[in-house]
Amino acid sequence: MEVRNLQMVIAAPEPKAELQSAGEQRVSLRGLTWEAYLQILDALPQSRSARLTYDDGILEITVPLEDHEFSGRLIERFILTLVELMAMRIKTMGSTTMNYPHLKKGAEPDNAYYIQNQPIVRGRNVDFNQDPPPDLVVEVDITHTDIAKNQFYASLKVPEFWRFNGQIWRIYQLQEGVYVEVEFSPTFPKVPKERLYEFLKQAKEDEIEAVQALRIWWQKQQKTNHL
Repeated sequence: MEVRNLQMVIAAPEPKAELQSAGEQRVSLRGLTWEAYLQILDALPQSRSARLTYDDGILEITVPLEDHEFSGRLIERFILTLVELMAMRIKTMGSTTMNYPHLKKGAEPDNAYYIQNQPIVRGRNVDFNQDPPPDLVVEVDITHTDIAKNQFYASLKVPEFWRFNGQIWRIYQLQEGVYVEVEFSPTFPKVPKERLYEFLKQAKEDEIEAVQALRIWWQKQQKTNHL
């Protein structure tokens, strides 16, 4: 597909993508070389809603809609609040393009963070050719994706991967090169899954109250642990 036609593809996804749900619109292009992917990436403006994922010949273009963006932003607020409460450090990467030419893979995830490795990359731009991958990557996939995300991010050696489909939150930890689903986040081992579900439920009514409730819960946990 010619690069100049890409804007038309993004603006008018295939019917199968736009009929799936209100989560996001997707279109997949197959048989693209790494060089063609880079040309498309360079042709698009940096300020755009569409996010690209390239996996060795397959380019998936995702246009997030309200449900997708709402979930992604709230999960980020959840993470940032926990990092603050636990006195941790963080470098937020957002949907920064993560290109790995030697693997022929490129990603623009919903959220990505350096937490454990924040001291390594703080105060400068990340070089994905030399620096470790983000410690935690979050993807909201409400509709079907043609990219096998677990295998994809495992190949990038991302230590922790969260997936949320609009209803279910799954936590994956990299173990011997593959993801194993776990019940507790390795980054936030004291936080049970129900806290995120409760946070998202409360945030639908009021986001500030959800943050305040999370802070109160954490303070109670700290007091209980010191008794």
